[in-house]
Amino acid sequence: MNMASIFAEPKQLPHIPRVVQELMESFRDDDNDVDVDEISGKVALDQSLTAKVLRLANSAHYGVSRTIANPHDAVMLLGFNTLRTMVLASGVTGAFKLDGFDQNKFWRNAFGVAALSKWIAGYVPGADKETAFTCGMMHSVGSLLLIMFYPKEAMHLDESEAMGSSHRHELENGQFGYNYADVGAELAKRWKFPEIIQTAIHEQNNPQEDADYSTEAGIIYLAKYLKRAHDSNMSEDEIVAGFPLAVADKIGLDVGRAYKDLANIGDLNSGLDGLLD
Repeated sequence: MNMASIFAEPKQLPHIPRVVQELMESFRDDDNDVDVDEISGKVALDQSLTAKVLRLANSAHYGVSRTIANPHDAVMLLGFNTLRTMVLASGVTGAFKLDGFDQNKFWRNAFGVAALSKWIAGYVPGADKETAFTCGMMHSVGSLLLIMFYPKEAMHLDESEAMGSSHRHELENGQFGYNYADVGAELAKRWKFPEIIQTAIHEQNNPQEDADYSTEAGIIYLAKYLKRAHDSNMSEDEIVAGFPLAVADKIGLDVGRAYKDLANIGDLNSGLDGLLD
């Protein structure tokens, strides 16, 4: 079950549209370097992608005053970052087809972690909210590959995790010798995602240890904690009592300001759930 066997046959791997890869590269650019007309034009060439993006853009979540008819309209009315997020989410969610697996539940969880990652980034000096959102959205994508290649083993791990015996990545390390974060980081590399996102995915579980880790990895770690707290209906006092302060301090989170705003997190609606209808 060597991880290299998963990536030995590139044709077996899920693929994303070329324009999605090009949009990922824009994370490296300053806003002034991005040719919005060129990008929106390339998105428009992919009819399936465009249909998904326009369905999202015209949803009630974004509350635009008039109908968005094409990707260029989406940029003008919602901004480039929002269009990019829509295209990325559309391309990535459409890349996987797994029979007998609840992908909607999987992606709703990923979108929730993404929304929390973006929220947390607002309290971390120098952190980019859109990058944090994408890191959160992609944090568990490696799990999908493990399910694709090792469905029986993944099912057994689900049962072990449900019994609360250990964290998922620890169970996978015991079973495979690697985990979803390792696989996800390698997939992000194959998809030509920026190194900052590859690193965040790979290091997302490191904050449990004394090892160095990236700011974005720390943000994912905290977002996953808050997502579990949200799913468990924990009170604000309980969230604060169990909050991973060491991680927060290491990435420079303004803890006091974040604590005051905990009640404003809301329902974690990223606006992307329309992709799952």
